[in-house]
Amino acid sequence: MNKDPNTIKEMFGLIAPRYNLLNRLMTAGLDRHWRKELVQKGDIQPAAKILDLATGTGDIAFVVHRKHPDAEIVAVDFAMPMLYIGKRKTSRSIIHWCAADAAKLPFPEATFHVVTSGFLFRNLHDLRQSVREQIRVLKCGGRLLALDSTPPPPSLLRPFIRFYLRHGIPWLGRVFAGKHGASAYRYLPESTLRFRTADELLNLLAEEGLIHLGKKSFLFGTIVLIWGDKEQY
Repeated sequence: MNKDPNTIKEMFGLIAPRYNLLNRLMTAGLDRHWRKELVQKGDIQPAAKILDLATGTGDIAFVVHRKHPDAEIVAVDFAMPMLYIGKRKTSRSIIHWCAADAAKLPFPEATFHVVTSGFLFRNLHDLRQSVREQIRVLKCGGRLLALDSTPPPPSLLRPFIRFYLRHGIPWLGRVFAGKHGASAYRYLPESTLRFRTADELLNLLAEEGLIHLGKKSFLFGTIVLIWGDKEQY
């Protein structure tokens, strides 16, 4: 699939105004639960520094703030329209918004206690490079967490899930986001169906040196939350 960063950036910029609405519709609102689960698994300590990548309009970042109001949160995305919408959600400077590439983060080594991302991995041109960057900016003992969609595992429901991904989601995109939505929401299901499995993602984290790995699946195995810790030195 074409995962050229500039193409992906333009696509998400175009669908930014309807992005949250379509997330709620596609998942029947379950995406809110998944983000809360991610934050819970983050084991966030008082006054921790949190980096949220592919923040979009800040859904995970806002959950972190509500649960941990003393945390210092940096929300990063490379699609500026997404960041503008997120920043308008609050009049207070409770989150630091930053435009940056997840494969080349503008932060020093060992800056953050926790690095999170939501639906970032499957859109990356170089997933391993981004994982290395996330590990680089993590403090020793810090945790990396990623929420993403993965191909449906073998089951009686898999044909119906694949049908919904390939036909239902593009239809929703076309109805609620116009021609740009139709194109983007054809790409997003295909990027899920052609992506790595949860175990393959965990193997990647292990190969890059993370320990205490874990995963939790949702929605018949099509959504996965994975995590791992940076070793103490």
